[in-house]
Amino acid sequence: MSEQQTPEQPSDPTQSAEKDPETWVTGDEPMTGPQRSYLQTLAREAGRDLPDDLDKARASELIDELQKETGRGAS
Repeated sequence: MSEQQTPEQPSDPTQSAEKDPETWVTGDEPMTGPQRSYLQTLAREAGRDLPDDLDKARASELIDELQKETGRGAS
């Protein structure tokens, strides 16, 4: 690659690089410590109980859900 060439950019820059949690290779592993901590905060603010046995994929989905519910996900 010459100095003037750049790596190929996605054809649609508005398209998100995020993947659906259901397709994650590690989605069935237990949620991470940071996920648990943030979920505890969100659940407390939403007045909801947090299940103990969430996997990474479901924790991510619940984070999205609770962010919308609490307004934390708004930009």
